[in-house]
Amino acid sequence: MSASFLHGVETIEIEKGARPVRTVKTAVIGLVGTAPIFDVDSTNQTVNKLTLIKNEIDAAKYFGADKSGYTIPQALDGIFDQGAGLVIAINVFDPTVHKTTVASTEQTLVAGKSVIPHEGITNLVVKNQAGDATYVLGTDYTFDSATKTIQRKTGGAITTDNATVKIGYDYADPTKVVASDIIGTVDEAGKRTGLKLLKDSYTEFGYNPKLLLAPAFCTTSSVRAEMEVVAAEIDAYSLVDAPVGTTVDQAIAGRGPSGTINFNTSNRRTILCFPHVKVYNSTTNAEELQPLSQRLAGVMAAKDIEKGYHWSPSNSEIKGIIGLERAISFKLKDSNCEANLLNEAGILTVINSFGTGFRTWGNRSAAYPASTLPTNFINIGRTADIIDESVEYATLQFIDYPIDNGLIDAICETVNGFLRTLIGKGALIDGKCTFNRAKNPTTEIANGHLVFSLDYMPPTPAERITYERFIDINMLKNLGGNN
Repeated sequence: MSASFLHGVETIEIEKGARPVRTVKTAVIGLVGTAPIFDVDSTNQTVNKLTLIKNEIDAAKYFGADKSGYTIPQALDGIFDQGAGLVIAINVFDPTVHKTTVASTEQTLVAGKSVIPHEGITNLVVKNQAGDATYVLGTDYTFDSATKTIQRKTGGAITTDNATVKIGYDYADPTKVVASDIIGTVDEAGKRTGLKLLKDSYTEFGYNPKLLLAPAFCTTSSVRAEMEVVAAEIDAYSLVDAPVGTTVDQAIAGRGPSGTINFNTSNRRTILCFPHVKVYNSTTNAEELQPLSQRLAGVMAAKDIEKGYHWSPSNSEIKGIIGLERAISFKLKDSNCEANLLNEAGILTVINSFGTGFRTWGNRSAAYPASTLPTNFINIGRTADIIDESVEYATLQFIDYPIDNGLIDAICETVNGFLRTLIGKGALIDGKCTFNRAKNPTTEIANGHLVFSLDYMPPTPAERITYERFIDINMLKNLGGNN
């Protein structure tokens, strides 16, 4: 009540009761990799910066066209082929750092031209054959970065169309990007890079990515391990591929200590993807292998939007692929087919049977078979993440309120209203939030600490359906009954 004097009437608003809970975004993908940023406008070039990509137009604007050796444009194409999703992308490729120097070598111009066999050219130096005179760009010659062509200028110091010159330059080299670039670091000023930068997503955009990708680089155990660390901090899942060339036996053996690939983990936030998929590249007019992880992320984002995050990613069509790196045998009731053996080892794969097309196959994360908890199902673990994070953010508005029965009731009503909504949508079988007096001793309440119990159960996927068949001779009694 105000201490000021008033001779009159006033109304004071008292906030009480439940508050709405806003569900956090789920169809958001965090992508770390490399892009040919030398192909885009200088104002759109980014290195180690969070960039929100909403569609193919944004993809081309900020990261350029698909080029051999670069991972981000290809991944964005695979994601958007599935029809949905937001992407928070981080390019770690820096042409000023990740470059190779070509020493000055003699070349003879043909019709006044010379084509450089590399891209992302910087520090171009053209000299005369003796090497004692440097030609001037714009005066003696021009350089077209799109066609990578040096062209002699009429009236310049290069006097003939078949002159011999010495050319030296630096070119952008994505092979110089290593695991430590993808993993990232935190500098003295507190600036994060690489995967670590994804931790700033909520501050930047108001939401975190829920599916993490580092295509090509995730095949190393060091990158996979960092993806798991970041995923745990932002309540996300990391999608990890086996290396190109891995066999079914090697993929399964990779789950054990004697395995030679990056699959030896039991992290519930890791989805192991095998094999690579074949995609037609219209630029090169050829088939190429691409990571399954990037297309699976697109499938999951699209399913989140169409069905809901409580649906399993399994048994969903993958768009835009024309084959698999290696055929995966599949028979619906065969426990020894390769698809089933991979799933049994906690590996998600792709099936292609008669009339099915290419479909994702597998419900469980890398936690399986080490863990038999329901959270080893990908959809249950993700649903738990979404509920927990949504409730946590909604509870922010109650922090520092005076503790009384009204506050306790308001928190319980807020959460229970949210859970009832999820039950109605089919995302939960049941759920409730309660305040247990036994778990809230007087000393803790006096210290400003409240404990609420949150119980819920998402629906498990129908991974196995069994029919019991009976041949019942008693049904023969019905014969002739109408005669």
